[in-house]
Amino acid sequence: MSLFGSMLEKLGLKKKAAPPPPPPPPAPMQTQAAPAPAAIVPPPPPPPPEPMAAVDVISMLEGWAAATPQKLNWRTSIVDLMKLLGMESSLAERKELATELGCPAEYMHDSARMNVWLHKEVLRQIANNGGNVPAELYD
Repeated sequence: MSLFGSMLEKLGLKKKAAPPPPPPPPAPMQTQAAPAPAAIVPPPPPPPPEPMAAVDVISMLEGWAAATPQKLNWRTSIVDLMKLLGMESSLAERKELATELGCPAEYMHDSARMNVWLHKEVLRQIANNGGNVPAELYD
């Protein structure tokens, strides 16, 4: 699983992948000629997707931060956000996450710029995946 996918899962925004459904059983062999069908009826269209319920990410993160003895400033620090989610926050992990999310190449060699970009992009992507993250945290 991707690092960002792991973040979404920890926040309840992504379910673990379900195994694919089993293939349908084979149709029985017909020994006699069947009469021609009168008309072919197309299957009904699939139901519209259910609207995604917003997950109260802010309340979850605030609650976890309050329960942690370490003072973590997840609102401005990607390192603290990753720690709060129980993830490895090393430079190597942050670079991997930045690469996964499409960080501009010119930021990858400047950890401060990369961290700022990465923090905003993670929060933006969480919001895009159903988390209630206020825009001022990632604009």
